[in-house]
Amino acid sequence: MREPTVSSLMTGEVVSVRAGTSFKELAATLTAGAFSAVPVVDDEGHPVGVVSEADLLPKEEYRGGTEVAPPPFAKPETRKRWRQAHGTTAAEVMTGPVITAGPDEPASSAAHQLTAAGVRRLFVVDGEGRLIGVLSRRDLLRVFLRTDTELRREITQEVMRRTLWLEPTAVEVQVADGVVTLRGHIERRSEVDIAVRLTRALPGVVDVVSELTHTWDDTETGHRTG
Repeated sequence: MREPTVSSLMTGEVVSVRAGTSFKELAATLTAGAFSAVPVVDDEGHPVGVVSEADLLPKEEYRGGTEVAPPPFAKPETRKRWRQAHGTTAAEVMTGPVITAGPDEPASSAAHQLTAAGVRRLFVVDGEGRLIGVLSRRDLLRVFLRTDTELRREITQEVMRRTLWLEPTAVEVQVADGVVTLRGHIERRSEVDIAVRLTRALPGVVDVVSELTHTWDDTETGHRTG
């Protein structure tokens, strides 16, 4: 029941550029690849910035910087795009800071980082801070591609048998499009709660419907409920 790590989901072959990469080469790289941004790395391979399609568009938006400059009271984002319109290298159009993650971090932690930072991807670095991969929101969604059969097998073996030590016939596990339904009777209410919680935490599970019953409510009164 181990949660996937960043390294198990990331893309390891990353196209990167240097600070001195020309604007035209940046445009060529982004239009040729199946990605919308590239990391900028230094001579040691440390990510120092990111260039996305949005960072190159100001060149067209402001016609290469020939339009009238925005007034001093303009929004910071407007002034930033104006400056990018004058850029000719990656260093002049890139944005930062670079949001990074370690290869051994759990996938859930990476998802929290992406959401909190409002970015589309995390750049994965090793212990020395060197770029070794990239993890996108799309990569994280791959956990939901696990088959219903695979999920049912893991729930039955890992949750019901190895964790709760239940007989194979005690709980019926059904999975349809990632939604798990648990039916059966378990002795204690606490075990019902554990079964639902652990099932819900499995990578690839969309939701859990519990139709489990119990004999003892050991979470509150400790009395027999049926």
